[in-house]
Amino acid sequence: MAKHQPDGIQGWIRRNSPNREELMQSRWLRPFGSRIAHSELWRFTRRSVPRGVALGLLVGIFLLIPGVQIIGVALLALPFRANIPIGAAMTFLSNPATTPFLLGSSIVVGNRIFGLHADVATFSLLWGEGAGVNQWVAWFFSDAAPALLAGLFIISVIAALIGYVLSIFVWRLWVGSKWRRRGHRPIEMSTKD
Repeated sequence: MAKHQPDGIQGWIRRNSPNREELMQSRWLRPFGSRIAHSELWRFTRRSVPRGVALGLLVGIFLLIPGVQIIGVALLALPFRANIPIGAAMTFLSNPATTPFLLGSSIVVGNRIFGLHADVATFSLLWGEGAGVNQWVAWFFSDAAPALLAGLFIISVIAALIGYVLSIFVWRLWVGSKWRRRGHRPIEMSTKD
């Protein structure tokens, strides 16, 4: 008999996030095996879910390296007692479709806040032409690296804070709707005559 998978967001997260066994097979996480496998990090609670959302957005946006993102979330979930599946799912918000936007906006933010002069037009040109590694390295070691890293950090922190607050709000709405549905259920009474 097949296990029933929940529908909606929770079902999508469970289908697309790594499970405990998959994470335990990672050579980077094996030393932390029993701590990462702890059930507290895999339960959906009002405290662990917002922490997972915040960590997933922070790591997912700042690192932008797919394999490293989930490992980073799993390791950071330990001290913050965050939900690992939610954190892993949030890293998928930085994907090939959103990466150019994140990188371009990071350069703009880094330039404006720190007065740097990284050229966004050069970034767009390199991206559009499919530039080689040498061209990217030369561009990165101009003013681009500090602007990019500072911008990524600022955007990831702001996204994590917004995600944390929004997830608390959504959690409360979800729990409230569950309680209202329970309260409106007709009470079945057995009549024995």
